[in-house]
Formats: sequence, structure tokens, C-alpha cells
Amino acid sequence: MFLRFGYCVGQAGVRHAIAVVLISKAITTLTALSLSAIATNTRPKGGGAYYLISRSLGVEFGSAIGIVFFLAQAVSVAMYVIGFSEALVAAIPGIGMPLWQVGSIVNAVVFVSVFIGAGWAIKLQYGILATLAVSLVSFFIGAAPAMDVATLSGNMSPAYTDGQSFFTVFAIFFPAVTGIMAGANLSGDLREPARSIPRGTLAAIGVTGLIYGTLILCLAGATSLLDLRADGQALARLSQWPVLITAGVLAATLSSALGSMMGAPRILQAFARDDVLRWTRVFAKGSGAADEPRYAIVLTFVIAQVAVMAGDLNALAPIITMFFLITYGMLNFATFSEAITGNPSYRPRFRLAHWSLSLLGALGCAAVMFLVDPLWALGSVAVMATIHRLLKRRQIRTHWGDVNSGSMYDRARRNLLRLEDEQYHPKNWRPTILALRAEAWENARLAVYAQWLTGGRGTLSVGRLMIGSSDALLQRQDSQRRALRRFLRAARIPAFSVVVVAHDAVEGIRALLQCHGLGGLRPNTALIGWDPSDDEARRQTFVDSCREVVRMGRSLLAVRCDEHVADAWEDPVGTIDVWWRGAGNGSLMMLLAHLLSLNAEWRGRPIRLLRVIGADSGREQARRHLVELAEAARIEAVAEVVVAENVPDAIRETSRDAAITFIGFSPMTGAGRPFTETMETLSEGLHTVVFVHSAGGMELDV
Repeated sequence: MFLRFGYCVGQAGVRHAIAVVLISKAITTLTALSLSAIATNTRPKGGGAYYLISRSLGVEFGSAIGIVFFLAQAVSVAMYVIGFSEALVAAIPGIGMPLWQVGSIVNAVVFVSVFIGAGWAIKLQYGILATLAVSLVSFFIGAAPAMDVATLSGNMSPAYTDGQSFFTVFAIFFPAVTGIMAGANLSGDLREPARSIPRGTLAAIGVTGLIYGTLILCLAGATSLLDLRADGQALARLSQWPVLITAGVLAATLSSALGSMMGAPRILQAFARDDVLRWTRVFAKGSGAADEPRYAIVLTFVIAQVAVMAGDLNALAPIITMFFLITYGMLNFATFSEAITGNPSYRPRFRLAHWSLSLLGALGCAAVMFLVDPLWALGSVAVMATIHRLLKRRQIRTHWGDVNSGSMYDRARRNLLRLEDEQYHPKNWRPTILALRAEAWENARLAVYAQWLTGGRGTLSVGRLMIGSSDALLQRQDSQRRALRRFLRAARIPAFSVVVVAHDAVEGIRALLQCHGLGGLRPNTALIGWDPSDDEARRQTFVDSCREVVRMGRSLLAVRCDEHVADAWEDPVGTIDVWWRGAGNGSLMMLLAHLLSLNAEWRGRPIRLLRVIGADSGREQARRHLVELAEAARIEAVAEVVVAENVPDAIRETSRDAAITFIGFSPMTGAGRPFTETMETLSEGLHTVVFVHSAGGMELDV
């Protein structure tokens, strides 16, 4: 304000200078509205922007903001300290010390003031505010007599010199209005943050906007634009008592240094208390009744001191501004996300915010970033994206909720309703598999096969049937559901979990197939593990379960595999064999084989489309038929015809080295034991076998 604002007015003239101030204040006002909304929707604790953003957009976004905002605040301490030191050396030429030594002393004074406590530092701010007020009064008293209407009228239009424009002037001025988070950074020290943050922030924006507008009129009315561009001390020259302008410069830079030295440690303390990165735990400690973050204050001082000794910070100034703007933009985006998703927990007491204003604020911050410096803007976004990606890979679990789940819920709700209204077409068939087991899931192999068979294109639910008295088992249902969820997470299987209590397996299957799922995501395929057993009761239960699935109009997959492998995701060696016995089950088998081959573990495995015939004379015709089927289905497969009288022997001999074999079957025919014995005969000696019964709904040639 004291050193560069006169130059801005000298370049932009009255009209453009007022436009620069109005646009800048519009962006900060929109951000302040978002800040007020989100601050009154929760009880803000220490950490300011980091705390508010992490509780809305999640730990990854919040932590990325927290890291860069802390560093920006810490380095900005050095910027303000150097600015103070330069003004002090200019005011006292005979000080006899290099700039970095003066800066080190000032930095130490700021550090001690904040280390004593925020209360002491805030008391200093009152004195500094009084000094600023007196310096402004001195300017207005001195400039008023020199104002002339003709001079003001002549300075209305811009007078940009070479290399300057509205946007370059905007870039010079905008950093002066980026201090709106000063109050929010002290949220943990405020008695009523939800009340103080909105009032204090909006009042500060309004008062400073009025001051800047008055300064424009006084400067442009008292001197020419040429003098304003050439004379960096225009405010001091016009002031009634020029020494007070120097005092104002010192007060402004010292106030900013104290604010940053107080704000940065509180951001780091809040970040450390969330235990996102273990090495930051030491900074979580607080001292005294006020919980002062003294360990974090020391680190802030060290960073600032290194920057002071580095000397010229002009190279860092743009990226610091970018990090401030990213923080403000993300704060706007957090409020927009909370509001637009319609999350019931979003109930701010501050009523002047609207999602459209928050979105406008976020877009405004992004626009300003690229207007100020496109390269630094891209670099800053890249830094943020890198930190976010690294934190995302750590899969950090938090104890607080965020808007991400609400946003996903809202999108899922809208899409499910749209899917419900869409007319079904076989072209859009996807496997929605429900994998069932009556015992606890201890081995993941069967669930892994179920996931493989979705090909990453369908959905998988893993179900547990708890058989017995409902009164006794209902109390254990929640704990079993949590155990199943942990099992799926440990096995890295992306699936839904469901546990149902039933008197018997058939009743449980019936309940799940009728009630599980939502809209277009109800199961269309049931997958049941099968293992030959001499226990007649187990055989009959398996047969009854299969037949209940068919009666319910669902496709059925009965899978026989070795569940006792060391690695559930171990990819078996061999081909993918599909035994064609007609289009009834064949279409589903072909589609499942294709989906299986899309998995990384199965990529490159050849699909063989096989058929058994009784006479060699029909071999070529049968082979051409299989080739035509594969071509019509647009599935790459090798067609082979086997001539044999004994079908089970031919299947076992041909597919003995296959990784997986698909065979069609009909569970509704035959008694229990003969039915399972036929399955045993067909699968004997084979690795993994999937018996398939199709309920229809898909077509290969669409």
C-alpha cells in the first residue's frame, strides 16, 4: 500500500485502478463468504484453512494444502522481515549493518514475541494497528489540500508504459489482499470462532476496500500519473508528516510478519495432530494453558531464518502467492462441494453463501493464478497434485468424515435412478455376481475367481449365509459383516459384503436374490463353490441351492477350484476352454471367458471354443460353425472339434492342461446324487471348472 500502490494508480488511472481493487475484493469477498459458511458449519479448531479443507475435501486435499500453506506462511515471514529491514535501513542510513543481519535481529524479535504467546503477539498488533491508522490520517490530511478536480479528471484513463497492462498491474496489487486467512489461522485461539471469523474477515475486507478506494482518489487528485509512476515515495511526499508513512511501512510489514509467525505453527500443529505423517508428531505438542505450538514456532523461525539469510526472495514471491491462491480456491471449492452434494450435515449458520458464489470464487482464484504468472501457476498445481497423489497412495484412514463420500453417494443416487428409468437392452448386460457361502470366508480363492469373472466391468457381492435360529444369530450378524469386510479388504477384492441369517441355505439364497442390490445393480448371477462330498446332506443342500437360483430366474455358476493355494491371486497356467453344447448356456460361457481374459493375470491366455461330435464326417462343418460363432461374437478364440463317442472322456482328455474349463449344465434335471455324480465325472482330473447355467439376458452378436 505505501510503496507500490502509487505506481499501480500511475499505470492504471482511476477507472482501471478502481476495477483492479473491485475485482480483487470480489474474489476475497467470495472466499470470505465460503470461509464463513464452512466455519459456521463445524466447530473450527486450530489449523485454519488446513482444518476446514481437510474436514470437507478429505485428508489428501487438506494435507496437501496444509503442507504448502505452512511453507508459504513460514517463508512469507522472511519476506515481511526483509521488507521491514529494508525500510528500517532506508530510514536510518547509518545503521552500519548488512541487510541480512538486520533481518536476523528482526526475525528473532518476531520469534520471541510469538514464542511468549499469541496473547502477547496480539497485544502488539493493537499498537501496530494504531500506528497504521495514524499514518493514513497523516496522508489524508496532507493530500486533501493538494486535490484538484481537473487533475482527477485528467487521471481517469490509464497510461500504461511499455510492458505494462491491466493484468500486470492486477498481478502487482493482488498480493496485498491475500491476508484474509489471518483470523482463520488463529481459529483455535478464538473464544467464538464461528462468530468471530465471519465478522472479522468481512469487516476487514470492507474497511480495506474503502481505504484503497479513497487512496486512489487522493493520489489521482493530488498529482499526475507520471509522477506516481516515477516517484515510489508519493505517499510520503503528499503526507502531512512523512515520517509517519515510514512508520506505517514498518508497522505493516511487522504486522504481517507477526501474523504469519503465529499462523504457520498452528497449521503445522493441527496437521501433526491428525497423524498424517508420523515424523510430524513432535509438532503436535502444545505448551501452557493456551496450548501454544512452540515446537512448530521454532521450526517456522528456522525456515524463516534460512530464507532471510538467502537474501533476495523475489524469486519465491510468485509461488508463495500461488500457494495462497490455491488455498483460497480450494476453500471455495470445499464449500461448493458441501453445498452442491446436498449433504444433510451441511447446515451452516451463515446464510449469505450459495454454491454458485463459492464456485465463482474458486474459478476467480484459478483465473488470477494464471493471470499473475501462468508458468508459476502450472508449477504450483503440479506440486499440489504430486503431494496429493503421494498421500493418496498411502491410503490414510481418518476418524472424520468428508464430502467425498457424500459426493459419491449423490452421484450414485442420481445414476441409479437414471439406470432404473432406462429400458434394458442385451447390449448393456454386465455380470452382477453374488458369490455365496454358508461357512465363514477363510480362503479368498473362490472370491478372486468371482472378481475375475466380472472382468472389471461388472459388480461383485460376497455373501455369507448364517444358518440357524435367527434369534441367536442376529446378534452376531453385524460382527460377521465387519469380519467379511475386513476379509475382502485384506484379500484386495473390490466387492460389496452382505450377511444374511436364515433357517436354511435355500431360504437364505431366496432372501438375498430377492432383496440384495439396488435398482439396476441387483444380482443377475449367483456363484456357488462346489466340491465333491460323500455327505448326502451336503450334496442335497448344494443341489437345492442350485435349483433355487434357477427358480429365481438368475444365472448360476458352480465353481470347483483349489482353494488352498498360497496366493489367492496366483494366475494358473493353461488355456481358457469353453465347451459348446448349444446357445442356451454357450453365450454366457463365451462372454465370461472373454471377461476373464481381460484381467491382467489372464491376459494373453488363448480361448479355445470346443465341441464334441460323434462322427468325423461332420468335423469341418462343426468347426466352421464354431468359427462363425466366435466371429459373430467378436471374441478371439481358437475353434477345435473333438470326435469321440464318450463325451466326459473327451472333455477330460482335451482340457486336462487347461487353466479353466467352462461347461454348461442344467440343475433342474435328475435327482441329487446322479446330478452331482455327473458333475464329478465331467470335472475329474481338471484344474478349475465352472459349470454354467444361463438365465439369458445377453446376446453375443449385439
